[in-house]
Amino acid sequence: QVQLVESGGGLVQAGDSLRLSCAASGRTFSRYAMGWFRQAPGKEREFVAAISWSGGSTYYADSVKGRFTISRDNAKNTVYLQMNSLKPEDTAVYYCAAGRGLPTIVGTGYDYWGQGTQVTVSS
Repeated sequence: QVQLVESGGGLVQAGDSLRLSCAASGRTFSRYAMGWFRQAPGKEREFVAAISWSGGSTYYADSVKGRFTISRDNAKNTVYLQMNSLKPEDTAVYYCAAGRGLPTIVGTGYDYWGQGTQVTVSS
């Protein structure tokens, strides 16, 4: 069992930066691929970024490529999402997820989910 707790969300202006953190419980964190997803009001949940268990492979949605960076610190059981040059369309609840398999852009590929953290970007 893995429990995930996101933090770092907030209200910012367009062009600002935020860093989201996702702290995981359990001693097997380093065995899990991790992903970030987001859901805006009235929209489907969408993939944002993913990282392999070692951190050696990362994947991004086209909409955030070049602006967002996913990373992880297995010693701290934490995965991060550095978000730069934020846009109003980045406004959403951001969720982290952990999966036993390979990192994937598909939500069903993850086994555990956090409760989410709100990110609001004003224009």
